[in-house]
Amino acid sequence: MSLLDVRDLEVTYPGGAAAVRGVDLTLLAGQKLGIAGESGCGKSTLALALLRLLPAGTRIGGEVLLDGENVLTMKWGRVRAVRWAGASIVFQGAMHSLNAVHRVGDQIAEPILLHGKATQAGAKRKVGELLEQVGLPAARASAYPHELSGGQRQRVMIAMALACDPRLVIADEPTTALDVMIQAQILRLIEGLVTEQDLALIMISHDLAVLADTCDRLAVMYAGRVVEEGPARQVYDAACHPYGKALSEAFPRIGDPASRFAPRGLPGDPPDPAALPSGCAFHPRCPVALDSCAEDDQELREAGAGRRAACVHVPTPVAAVEDAGSAP
Repeated sequence: MSLLDVRDLEVTYPGGAAAVRGVDLTLLAGQKLGIAGESGCGKSTLALALLRLLPAGTRIGGEVLLDGENVLTMKWGRVRAVRWAGASIVFQGAMHSLNAVHRVGDQIAEPILLHGKATQAGAKRKVGELLEQVGLPAARASAYPHELSGGQRQRVMIAMALACDPRLVIADEPTTALDVMIQAQILRLIEGLVTEQDLALIMISHDLAVLADTCDRLAVMYAGRVVEEGPARQVYDAACHPYGKALSEAFPRIGDPASRFAPRGLPGDPPDPAALPSGCAFHPRCPVALDSCAEDDQELREAGAGRRAACVHVPTPVAAVEDAGSAP
């Protein structure tokens, strides 16, 4: 059975902004899934919805099955038990996530104590072990967040996410605002911990290259929907959807002078979730849009072995055409 099944997930904020629209995702134990897209495409909203961390008044539909149990219909006591122990999240911007007036060791120990995973003394030992696991001396438990560097704070956030031995870790842009060398260290750290502890990982980023190197599978989101999904390296190297292709080509590639001197960005911005265009939401920016794209939205369809894409240029599978033709 899958560790996580997201089925037809819909998230609408107060005011009518449809931030997530009909998302389906599956994650197996030990698997690493990357979610990519520009700011405003629904990535972080999706992450928050998985653990019901969205603000009051937000409408959520569909199912989020964690080990077969629907998070969206759980009673609040059960939700609190699942957070940290079943699934945890590493937020972007550690300085904003950590409490400035509490020592980091106390903040890591808090979920351990709340979930009854250890006594006070046991929690203190566990904090030291977790800090060493993420490459920090145990003595740094007595530091306040402002006494740590950005990379060290991010390591504290990772230690906190692992504190209650969850089976799923969600990393929402964990390397934002870090320099390139520290980014690489944090990414290697996350990947190593996930492999060693056989955790499932959802990694959210706008950087397809990072996700292709870190994850097994990759889902590309645009205007609240998944527009392409498949093996990470294949999606990065040869995207089927024009949006995934544009994201991939926006980054210069080492050893490729053409991409280095002339990266091909994508003009414009994602649409306002409260005022989505008709048809395919990407058509106003799409370099290969047809007239029909302004009227007809596209569903995800098979685009090769283990791949799906939602684009009129992806041929409909022969079996689906035959089934449609034989329908009464």
